[in-house]
Amino acid sequence: MTAITPVPAASPTTHGTHPLSSLTAAEIDAVRAALDAAGLLRETSRFVYVGLDEPTKQELREAGALGSLAPRRARVLLHDVNRVAAKDAIVQLSAPGRGQVVSVSDLDAATDGQLPVLDEEFELVEQLLATDERWLAALAVRDLDVADVRVAPLSAGVFEYAEESGRRILRGLAFRQDHPGDHAWAHPIDGLVGYVDVIAHEVTQVIDLGAVPVPAGSGNYDDPKVRGEYRTTQKPIEITQPLGPSFTLDGDLLRWENFSVRVGFDAREGLVLHQISFFDRDQGRERPIVHRASIAEMVVPYADPSPVRSWQNYFDTGEYLVGRYANALELGCDCLGEITYMDAVVADELGNPRILPNAVCIHEEDYGILFKHTDAWAGTSTVRRQRRLVISFFTTIGNYDYGFYWYLYLDGTIEFEAKATGIVFTSAYPAPDEDGNAYPYASQIAPGLGAPYHQHLFSARLDMAVDGEENLVEEVEVRRVPTGPDNPRGNAFTTTTTPLRTESQARRQANPSLARVWHITNPQRRNALGQPVAYALLPEGQPTLLAAPDSSIQRRAEFATEHLWVTRYDPAQRYSAGDFVNQHTGGSGLPAYVAADRDIDGADLVVWHTFGLTHVPRPEDWPIMPVDYTGFKLKPVGFFDRNPALDVPPSAGAHCTASAGGASAAGAAASSSCCGGRSDD
Repeated sequence: MTAITPVPAASPTTHGTHPLSSLTAAEIDAVRAALDAAGLLRETSRFVYVGLDEPTKQELREAGALGSLAPRRARVLLHDVNRVAAKDAIVQLSAPGRGQVVSVSDLDAATDGQLPVLDEEFELVEQLLATDERWLAALAVRDLDVADVRVAPLSAGVFEYAEESGRRILRGLAFRQDHPGDHAWAHPIDGLVGYVDVIAHEVTQVIDLGAVPVPAGSGNYDDPKVRGEYRTTQKPIEITQPLGPSFTLDGDLLRWENFSVRVGFDAREGLVLHQISFFDRDQGRERPIVHRASIAEMVVPYADPSPVRSWQNYFDTGEYLVGRYANALELGCDCLGEITYMDAVVADELGNPRILPNAVCIHEEDYGILFKHTDAWAGTSTVRRQRRLVISFFTTIGNYDYGFYWYLYLDGTIEFEAKATGIVFTSAYPAPDEDGNAYPYASQIAPGLGAPYHQHLFSARLDMAVDGEENLVEEVEVRRVPTGPDNPRGNAFTTTTTPLRTESQARRQANPSLARVWHITNPQRRNALGQPVAYALLPEGQPTLLAAPDSSIQRRAEFATEHLWVTRYDPAQRYSAGDFVNQHTGGSGLPAYVAADRDIDGADLVVWHTFGLTHVPRPEDWPIMPVDYTGFKLKPVGFFDRNPALDVPPSAGAHCTASAGGASAAGAAASSSCCGGRSDD
C-alpha cells in the first residue's frame, strides 16, 4: 500500500489562531496598517475584499512535520473610486515578515474585469440617474416624481457595447415606491433602463421603450390589508435540550458525535468548512473526508429577452460577495432550539474590521428515523432516531434571500442545502398578443405584474480527501440487461463503473434516469471487503445553464454548463468563474483550469458540482416567496465496513411517551427504552 501523508488535522495552535481560521479583527487592522505603510492607500481607496490567503496543503504538512505553524497571510482587493485602477495584494500576518506586503499586482479592467460592486455604488447609481435629463424626461412622460422612484443598481455583464470596455458600469432598473415603508418591487417602471459609469459619474445611456402601465397592487406582505388577520390555530412547538447540545465548539473547531470540522467564514463565499473528518471507532482513528468545502460561485441568469432586461445575469458570489451581507440571525425565528451562534469578522470598504453578529447558527435537530426493524423470527423490534448537526447562515442580495445550510448526519452523510426566498424580481406583464398568446418568458404573478423566468445555479467546490489525498472519481450508473440466455425473464439490471482519469473526461452531466452518481474513491485504501473506500456525490440532476451556447452569459458562466468538473488540486484555483467576475468577458475559472487536461487518476482532487433551481414563478411566490430548496449529498459508499451508527443508543422512555389518549406515561416510563425491545437488553 502506498504511504499516505495526510494534512494535519484541525488542532489548536500556540498563538490561538489556527492557520485555517478566518481573519481576526486585529489581523484586519494589521492588514490595513501594512498597506498604508507600503504607500498603497489613498483617500479614494476602497477595500473590496479582505480574506485569508489560506496556506497550501504542502505548507500545512511541512509545518506539521516541524511542529510549527503554517504561515498566515491575507489577500486584499483594492479599488480606487476615482479611477479604473485595482490592485491584488498579499500581506504577511505571521513571522517571519509579519506586517509586510509580500506581493501586489495591478489589474487591467479591460482584460481582467472589474472588482465586485461596492455598497456606496448602490446609492450612487440612483443619485446620478436622478439628475440626468433623459431619465427625468422618461419619468415625466410616465407622470412619475423622481422622489418616488427607487433604482436597483445591477451588475452590467459584458455585451456588444464596445465603449464600455475598461469602464466600471452598473445598470439601473426603476420601481415606484408609494411611501417609505412600501415594497417597491410591486411597482416596476418597465420599458426603462439606465447605464451608469460609476467612476466617471456619468449616465452613459438611457433606453426608453415607451411608457408601460405601472402595476398598482400592493406588495406589502406585512400589511393586514394584504395578509389578513394572523391565524390563531397554531399551538407552540418547543424544542429543548435540557442537558445542552451534543456538540462542542472550541474557537472554530466543532466536534459532534464522530465528526470534526473547522468552521470558517469568508466575505466572498460565506461559510467555509475545513478538514471535515469522521472518527471511525472500528479502526480507532480520525479519517479525513473533505479538506475544504464551500459554495464558490452562484449565478442567477434571467430568461427575458426584452431590451431592458436581456442583460440580467447576476453572479451573487463573484460580483456582490454573499458573505458580507450575512444576516444577524434571531433565536426562535431563523434558528430554533438550543442554538450556538458565531459572529463573523469582515473588513468594511475602508479596511476596518466589521463584526457580523450571529452570522452563523449551529444547532442539532431531530431528523426522523435513523433505522428500524421488526423481526418476527427473532422476536425483536428496534428503532433509532436520526439527528443532524446544522451549520448555516442567511444572506440578502437585493430582492432575494438565501440560506446556506450544511448538515452532518449520524451515519456519516454530509449534505448541503440552499434555501431561496425573498421577493422575485418583477416586471410589468404584457397583454396577450393579437393571437391571444401570453408572454412566453415570464409569469403573471398578480394583475399586470410579471416575474421573468430565471435560474439560481450554485457551484460547490469540494477539495476532497477521502481517507487521504490520492483520490479517483468514478461515474456509476444503472444499466438494463437485455433478455437473453443469461437473463431469460428480462428482470436483470446491473451497474456500470467508468473511471474519470483526465480533467476533460470529468466534465459530466447528471442523468437521473440512469441513477448516475459519482464515487470519489481512494484506490490506496480498502475496506474489509477489499473495495476502495469511497464517498458518493448524489446530484439532484436539475437543468444546468439554459442560455444559448453563443450567449455572453454562457461564456462568463461556463462552469454552470456541467453538473460535474474535477480538477487536480491547485491552491490558486479557488473560484468557479475565476477570481474577477464583474464585467469579465468570459473563459475564466473552470474552463481555464481544465484546459491543460491534467491527469486526475489517484491524485489530489477538487470536485466541483453545479446544482440549482430553474424558477418559473407562481402566483404563490408573491408577494413574498415561500422557501424553495436545492442541494446535494455526499454519502459514504464502502467508506465504512458496516453501518457506522450501530452504537447510537435507543431514545429514553420519557421521550417516547404518547400524548393523552395513547399509552400511559407510567407504562412508557416503566422501561428504560421504548425503542429497543428485547434486542437492546
